[in-house]
Amino acid sequence: MIRSPRTRQTGLSLFSLIIVGAILAGVGVLVAQVIPTAVEYQAILKAVNKARDGSNPVEVRQIFEKAAQIDDIKSITAKDLEITRQGERNLVKFAYSREIHMFGPAYLLIKYSGQSQ
Repeated sequence: MIRSPRTRQTGLSLFSLIIVGAILAGVGVLVAQVIPTAVEYQAILKAVNKARDGSNPVEVRQIFEKAAQIDDIKSITAKDLEITRQGERNLVKFAYSREIHMFGPAYLLIKYSGQSQ
């Protein structure tokens, strides 16, 4: 009888597979909650760039409000915009933060800020 050398088996055990799956599921849920905030940030940038063409701060805020209604922007309002004049153009800045509940007492805080181009 010929004996072959023992080969060592490698791989994940069932317990390790469950742990890795739970971690990936947790990260997936977190990413699914972050994506809508990133989409809203892009909508705010688009609205701010559209609003900067107003002739005065009141008109800038009105244009932003109309765009915010269309894109369903709820994180900031026109009152939160900082409007300054730079040469012949308006410079519109904004900043806000969003909290995302992760688990128990843990929250993810995301701070967004931007300005018109």
